[in-house]
Amino acid sequence: MKSQTENKSPSSSQQTQDTGSAAFQTQYVLRDTAAGLITGAMAIPLTIGIAIMSDYPIKIALATVAFASLIGWINAWFKPGNFIGSPGVAAGLAPVLALGVASFGWENMAFCIFLTALMQAVIWKFNWQRYLLIAVPVYLVEGLLAGVGLKILLKFSEFTYEIPEESITEEFWNSARIQMIAISAAGLGVFLLLFSKFKDTQPAIPYFVLIIGGVLLAQFVTVPMIFVEDVDLYLKLPLPVADVAPMMLVYMVLFCAMLAIVDVIEQVMSNAAIEKIDPLKRKTNSNNSLLAIWIANMGSSFFHGMTNLDGLAKSTTNKLAGAMTKFSVLIIGSVVCFFTFNPQYLDYLPKFSLAAIMLFTGYKMIAGLVHVTHYGPYALMLACLTAGLVFQVGIFEGLLVAMAIHAIVHFMIYTQHEHMPVKSVVKRYFDSLKNDRNNLQ
Repeated sequence: MKSQTENKSPSSSQQTQDTGSAAFQTQYVLRDTAAGLITGAMAIPLTIGIAIMSDYPIKIALATVAFASLIGWINAWFKPGNFIGSPGVAAGLAPVLALGVASFGWENMAFCIFLTALMQAVIWKFNWQRYLLIAVPVYLVEGLLAGVGLKILLKFSEFTYEIPEESITEEFWNSARIQMIAISAAGLGVFLLLFSKFKDTQPAIPYFVLIIGGVLLAQFVTVPMIFVEDVDLYLKLPLPVADVAPMMLVYMVLFCAMLAIVDVIEQVMSNAAIEKIDPLKRKTNSNNSLLAIWIANMGSSFFHGMTNLDGLAKSTTNKLAGAMTKFSVLIIGSVVCFFTFNPQYLDYLPKFSLAAIMLFTGYKMIAGLVHVTHYGPYALMLACLTAGLVFQVGIFEGLLVAMAIHAIVHFMIYTQHEHMPVKSVVKRYFDSLKNDRNNLQ
């Protein structure tokens, strides 16, 4: 299957000659600065929500985005991947990281991120991203993201009726809770209305209105607020704790392999979409994007950071806000960096505002199943099954079971319906990989 992104894109020098520098152009400096300020402000609540879902400290998540933005901008000078993509922590990987924290302990997550980055470096070195969409079809990934979206919906729906501790009574549905639900519903309604109106022109407007409106409302009505723990940021070698059992280490390697693959596939899929919205119609080189990702992941593991990728939501906002080069990403990183070292300003953000943003994010991930209809009824059924498995039994186990079912179904079709011997089935699979490699070189 041929990748949607252009793997035969011109070299960095050719791209620079044809379209100018991917990292900075004087003629676009004002546009890129304005776009970076807008997208950076939008990235703050999204990053906070994903950090909460990942069981990571909010300050660590913000530091990851700031660092990944810097790496993305530097990489654009030498090996540009996409031209307006905005790095950030991915909502689709949030429950995966939370699973890692629960399974291996917080003290081992830095090593997991380092190991994930190392695997991604190998994928980048041999350009294996070309084959991942064969081994793990797009519709399985869409199903995985839908299951994660459902988890996000349930997680942040609790924020819509949460009330301050002093307002809790023996009666659950007291006046304070009913008031909170009404406020949350109104906030979500305004957000959806504004998004439907401005999604194609200024998608950051609903985020600004919801956040500013929530901050103002919190001055007159007592509502639960976000609390950002001011954790210390320090550099440390990302090594596992000394008493990790051998079987735990094996499970950790498998977990990191799954995390690395999903991260890469999400980036490849995002690159295909980012290329379509590029204002100058420049070609994307997905493998160059992976270079920036694994460097940022490996670097962030030294301060206990998270995984990153160029998210489609922020990248779309960046484009519509006027971005033309990756200089906008440097501005985004600067905005996020300010709040990383001044987290006290984030304590003014009400939880119901964050809930509206994350509920919408979860819905969009579930709505991605609509794209699967183009692949036919089998793909849609398998995607829905994957979503259910991911939600019910977990991301790691759910994806493995779905892939096993996918392999068994195809094996049965080839051996029982087409009466192919087992050796021919295996040969056919490797021939498809070989043919795809020839098409992509």
